[in-house]
Amino acid sequence: MKFLVPAALLAFLCAASGACAQSLAPPAISDSSSIAAVVNGQVITTQDVAARARLIAVTMGINPTPAAISRLTPQVTKQLIDQVLQQQEINKLGVTVSDSDLATAISHIEQNNNMPPGALRQRLTAAGIPFSTLLAQLRTELGWQAVLHKVLGPGLAPTQGDMDAEKTALKAQLGSTKYHLAEIFIPVTDPSDDAPAKQFAATVIAQLRAGSPFPIAAAEFSQAQTALSGGDLGYIPLSQMDPAVAATVAQMPVGAISNPIRVPGGYDIVQLLDKHEIGDQPQTVLNLRQVFAPYSTPITGGQIGPAQAAVINKLAAQVKAINSCSGMTALNTQYGNVHAADPGPVALATITPPSFQQLLASLPLDQPSVPLVQQDGVAVVMVCARGMQAPSLPSDQDIANMIINRRVDLESQQLIDILRHRAVIIGH
Repeated sequence: MKFLVPAALLAFLCAASGACAQSLAPPAISDSSSIAAVVNGQVITTQDVAARARLIAVTMGINPTPAAISRLTPQVTKQLIDQVLQQQEINKLGVTVSDSDLATAISHIEQNNNMPPGALRQRLTAAGIPFSTLLAQLRTELGWQAVLHKVLGPGLAPTQGDMDAEKTALKAQLGSTKYHLAEIFIPVTDPSDDAPAKQFAATVIAQLRAGSPFPIAAAEFSQAQTALSGGDLGYIPLSQMDPAVAATVAQMPVGAISNPIRVPGGYDIVQLLDKHEIGDQPQTVLNLRQVFAPYSTPITGGQIGPAQAAVINKLAAQVKAINSCSGMTALNTQYGNVHAADPGPVALATITPPSFQQLLASLPLDQPSVPLVQQDGVAVVMVCARGMQAPSLPSDQDIANMIINRRVDLESQQLIDILRHRAVIIGH
């Protein structure tokens, strides 16, 4: 669905853990910050580590006491080393992440967590965390994704043979059980790091079982590609899991969080979100219409200006008089059909973020939704019909995305391993 806001790169919802209610005054830091590590001549200071550790602590719902920050320091230092290596490769390949890209990422985070524009900055400031700490992390994450796509080049796109093979594999799974998993991957880059990594994984698990949101922990701690989507692996069969993970998942009840699972390259923490028999559950399919009104200038810095507000208010007033899908189509034409009025049949279960899925699930037929504010425009959607459809193979686009995501994930692991081995790292 072209009008859907992309999944958030990072979740931040301190209200979910009650961390915002705590006293979060920044710990005292000496004027002269010491060196935590040097990566190919680039210094990571103890202040850098402390700021990132504090961000992680607050988003996990951990009271950021000096003792808690100390426990996080080894893993955070390792994370920052990898991100310095990534940023150096980003710079080497001439990849740039614009301020507009960052503003879009922040806007998506706020939208996907039902935050008003500017709320993310306010919550970090209230917690004593420099907003620049989050911006630096996002800049590296966005740049690294661009690097991976650039390195893979034309070979990233699946061939027809790749598509046919994937479809054959998916057909073979019909009638079997699929498990909806979320993961947090803690890497072990050296045998001497095994025990600390396992202990760190246990600390994360303790916080998860105490109520910290899994997507937030995944965004901060996981070193897998899925960290950018809250650790969500989607529905997968046991045959596609690491054998150790599969053996654990097969015994887990829905909602459970695993103990640390040793897998190649590190430790996995998984949560079983759901499971179902493939082919046994019909799915809800929606027939939708949308109106998209573009702004003359995009929203920047997460702040809605008078020009954008005028467009939002105008569209909200116009759709009040619409009570049919043909009316939505006509109004979308008036706005230039920037996005097609009819996005085609849409499976409700595939819609993200969850808040938008819930909106469409409960929206009465032939009634326009509330305005859905995006960076470049505002949309209103209407559900024309709901129907039940027997499960089928994913669309060709979804299958292609599955193949691409696997390739990007594999390339990420291989490239960061190469960069670590080539690097001169002092102090860690």
